[in-house]
Amino acid sequence: MPSGNVIRGARVGSAPIRPDERHQPAPRQDVTYWCRNDHRTSIRIAADAVAPPLWDCPRCGLPAGPDEQNPPGRTRAEPYKSHLAYVKERRTAEEGEALLAEALAALRRRRGEG
Repeated sequence: MPSGNVIRGARVGSAPIRPDERHQPAPRQDVTYWCRNDHRTSIRIAADAVAPPLWDCPRCGLPAGPDEQNPPGRTRAEPYKSHLAYVKERRTAEEGEALLAEALAALRRRRGEG
């Protein structure tokens, strides 16, 4: 004889019976991009979001654009720069000499060379 407080057809941790009635998915739009290698990439974004002008192709890594007839070209890679090259961009030769003299003076003070 069944008791009166048992819920039939359900178990602890089960999913809702009708998930469609519980939420409405956010409106989305499909955006398609093409790269120079004719790879097609489709993404889904929110309908009220602005689609980015470029998207990296997941197959070859080149930039992809929304225009199939005119995909963006290869981005020019920045050549390798050493730390010294970046320092020289920020400082003049005179500023470098002043910093070097200051650092050498501090080193001599620590060593007690007066």
